[in-house]
Amino acid sequence: VPLPEQLKDEPYDRLQFTLVDCPGHASLIKTIIGGAQIIDLMMLVVDVTKGIQTQTAECLVIGEIACSRMLVVLNKIDLIPEGKRQATIDKMCKKLSKTLEPTRMAGARIVPVAAKPGGPEAPDMGAQGVSDLIDVLTSMVSLPERSPSGALLYSVDHCFAIRGQGTVMTGTLLHGSVGVGDTVEISSLKETRKVKSMQMFRKPVQRAIQGDRVGMCVTQFDPKLLERGLVCTPTSLPTLQAAIVAVRKIAYFKADVKSKTKFHITMGHETVMGKVSFFSRPYSSSGAVMATSAAATASAGAAAATAAVASAAGGPTAAYARLDNPNLEFDFGQEYVYQDELLSAQRGAATTSGEASAASATTEDDASTEERLQPKPTPDEQWLLVEFERPVICPHRCLVIGSRLDSDIHSNSCRLAFHGRLVEPITDKGYVQSQLPRLKVFKMKFREGVVDRMSDEYSVIGRSMFKKAASIQKFIGLKVTLSTGEEGVLEGGFGQSGKFKIRIPKGLKQETVQQLTAGQKKKGKGKGAAAAEAASADTATSSSSDTAARIKITMSFRRYVHDRSKKLTQ
Repeated sequence: VPLPEQLKDEPYDRLQFTLVDCPGHASLIKTIIGGAQIIDLMMLVVDVTKGIQTQTAECLVIGEIACSRMLVVLNKIDLIPEGKRQATIDKMCKKLSKTLEPTRMAGARIVPVAAKPGGPEAPDMGAQGVSDLIDVLTSMVSLPERSPSGALLYSVDHCFAIRGQGTVMTGTLLHGSVGVGDTVEISSLKETRKVKSMQMFRKPVQRAIQGDRVGMCVTQFDPKLLERGLVCTPTSLPTLQAAIVAVRKIAYFKADVKSKTKFHITMGHETVMGKVSFFSRPYSSSGAVMATSAAATASAGAAAATAAVASAAGGPTAAYARLDNPNLEFDFGQEYVYQDELLSAQRGAATTSGEASAASATTEDDASTEERLQPKPTPDEQWLLVEFERPVICPHRCLVIGSRLDSDIHSNSCRLAFHGRLVEPITDKGYVQSQLPRLKVFKMKFREGVVDRMSDEYSVIGRSMFKKAASIQKFIGLKVTLSTGEEGVLEGGFGQSGKFKIRIPKGLKQETVQQLTAGQKKKGKGKGAAAAEAASADTATSSSSDTAARIKITMSFRRYVHDRSKKLTQ
C-alpha cells in the first residue's frame, strides 16, 4: 500500500504488511501463544454471529500479554439479514468495547467486514469492509525499532524440503541478523548448518535483520526433525533446568494458582510441565517493602516511600510495563517471603502460609498451634521459581505463560493462569544443591504457648507451645515475647511433658510477678508442703490458674525454604 502520512518523512515509498495467521481453535492454544510473540500489531477476528467465545477470550489474553496494540475485526456480517445488520453490528461493537475496557486494549478500533460473502463455496461477490480494514491498519502503523546487532534468534514456524535445493525453514528474526554463508544452530537438536540461500517474499536476499520474515535454506537436514522452534547463533541459547520469572496472575483465571503445583509452561513454541513456587519481598503491616539485607538497610526509607501495592490506580498498562522493563533484574542478595499462592491485584487480600492445613492438629514442626504467614497486601512484584520436568531451551527475558491446558476446552473458562518474563536462567543440573541455597526465600512461622508458672523473677516455665516429648533443640536460643510485654529467650526443655524454660534477661515486671504469684498461691491454697511440691513437679499437667494462663508466650521465626540444614532464624 502507499506510504501513510505518518511515515512520509521515512526513506520508503511503499508499505508492506506481513500477516501471521494464528489458529483460533482452543485446542491449538500452544500455536497461538507462539505466533502472538512475533507480531507488532494484533487483529482479533470475532464472528459477529457468535460473539466472544472461550478461544476468543484466550486469544485476547495472549494478545494483551504479547502485544501492546490491537484491532478488532468483526467478521461474517453478510450472515445477518440486511434489515437487522447495522443494529446487530452496533450492539456487538458496544459489547466488545465493554469487554476491552478493563484491559490495556481499551478503546481498540472495531471494523466490521465480510471477508468471503456467502461462505467459502459461494461465487466471488467481493469482500465487504476489507478496504476500510486496510485503511485503519495503515493509519495505525508506526515504524518499529529494528537492530541488526547481537546474537541471532530466529523463530521457525515451518520446515519443509525442496528437492535438489535442501531444507527450507521459514520464520521471523526476533533478534540480530543472518546472512548467506553464516553458520546457525538448530537449538533443540544442538546441530549446526550453513545457510545456503535466503528469500524474503520470493525474492533472493543476502542478509536479513530483526523483524524480517525470511525463508532460510540449509543442506543435509531432515525437515521432519523440526516443525517449530528456534535457530540461533551457535551456543548462544542456554539449556534451562529451572528459572526465576517475574510473574503476574491473569485475572480471568478463576482458580487459585498454588505453589508446589504443576502447570504447563510455554516459552516461545515450547511447552513443558513445570512445578511452581511463588515468593515476593517481605511487606510491613503498612504495605511498605521491608529492607532485608545490609545493602538494603541504607535505602529502607526510599524503599518504603517508593514500594506500592499493585492496584487499579496504575492500570493494566502500568502492570504490563513493569514486566516489560528491560532493566528488571533479580537480586539474590535480598530476602523474599514464600507465598502459598500467586496473588492477584484485583483480589488484594492477605494469604496465610499453612492456611490449607490450619484444620490439621499436627503441623510440619509438630506444633499444637497454628503456624501462619503474617498477612500482607498484594505485592507490586511477585516472583516464580519454576522447575522443569525436562530441560528447556529459550532466550533470556523471553515471555513465559503458565496454563492448565489439560482443562476441558468446552468448559467456558480461561485456562491461562499467569504470565511473566524470564529474568534468571538456571542451567546447572545440580541446581538444587548449587543454586537454590542462594535463593533466600523464607516462611514466617508463629508459635503460641502460655506461662505455666514462675521459677523466679528472671525465668518462667511455659507450656502448650510444643507437643509432649517433641524435640525442641532447634528452638533453643530463639526469642519469645510475653503478652505482658517482657522479652525472653527459650533456654531448653523442662521435663518430658512438652514444657520449656524461658529466661527473662531484664526480669519480670512487678505486675507480672504479682499476677503469677497470686495464681500460684491460689493453686497451692489448702495443700500441705508435700502436695505443693508435687504440684510443682515437671510432670504436672494442669495450669497454674486461669489468671496465669492468660499470660501468652509468642515466638516468631523464619525458616528458609531452600536451606537444607533447616535452621531457624529471627
